[in-house]
Amino acid sequence: MAPGVLLTIYCGLILLASLAGGWIPLFLRLTHTKMQVATSFVAGLMLGVGVLHLLPHALDHSPAIDWIAGWMLGGFLIMFFIQRFFHFHHHDVSGEEASENPSAEAMVVHEHDHDHDHAQHHHHHHDHDHEESLTLAERSASKLTWTGAALGLTLHTLIDGFALASSVHADSLGTPAPVLLGLGTFLVIILHKPFDAMAIGTLMAAGGSSRLSRHLVNGLFAMAIPLGVLLFHFGAAQFSGEAGRYLGAALAFAAGTFLCIASSDLLPELQFHSHDRVKLSIALLSGLALSVLIGAFETTGHDHQREGSPQTEQMERNLAR
Repeated sequence: MAPGVLLTIYCGLILLASLAGGWIPLFLRLTHTKMQVATSFVAGLMLGVGVLHLLPHALDHSPAIDWIAGWMLGGFLIMFFIQRFFHFHHHDVSGEEASENPSAEAMVVHEHDHDHDHAQHHHHHHDHDHEESLTLAERSASKLTWTGAALGLTLHTLIDGFALASSVHADSLGTPAPVLLGLGTFLVIILHKPFDAMAIGTLMAAGGSSRLSRHLVNGLFAMAIPLGVLLFHFGAAQFSGEAGRYLGAALAFAAGTFLCIASSDLLPELQFHSHDRVKLSIALLSGLALSVLIGAFETTGHDHQREGSPQTEQMERNLAR
């Protein structure tokens, strides 16, 4: 299948996944544990795709390791600062759903006791009592506006589209080409998108927005995926003379963003999720295992493709079109 046609299909499916994310809470009762297990699985998949797929492909197309490392670091930092200043990337459920998990509820009680003592010293007893009863998602929602989250998610999704396009075009140069181009990157985005939709839905619900407006906003920010695809092609046209270095940089940048997102999902588990350690660890390893399995559908022989190779020359012709 032609890369352009496949990218169109991918974008349509991701849009549906985003809309579905807004509907999931209406039909399924999500508990704290279920949400965290799903998050760990997707983070494991994202980590595996970034390290085992995107990074090797980046080195295929640009042999300058310093160049690739710099762009990977750049991708990590850009995604880090997007999350730092917009702080939209939380995945949690409401307080009454979280209370179904005794361990999770115990953590809230522990935080309540700790902050209660702290409040006595500062004479803010009632304010702390209110805040302590909230989950991470609800505390974030009380401090943020949904417009800030929507802007952050739009930038995040724009980068997703850029990563998807670069992955599909990199796979299209394989000999032989894989059955489904960019499969790993596509799975990461489509599985992660419902979490983003639920995050923005939480913030909009806290602000009193209607369900219709929440679904409309989710659909609009998901449209940033095709814009990210166009951004990749625009860059390819500008650097058609150095297609190998451009594609290598794009893939390394995408790998860096995936590493940042996976880290932001996984590292908080060490501090805040002392419960269900076995479940969360199995979910993480399952996601990693799936990323390895996806390799069976991709081309192999990463060590053979370098600047000046037939694959790189073909890429230059494709990207220049």
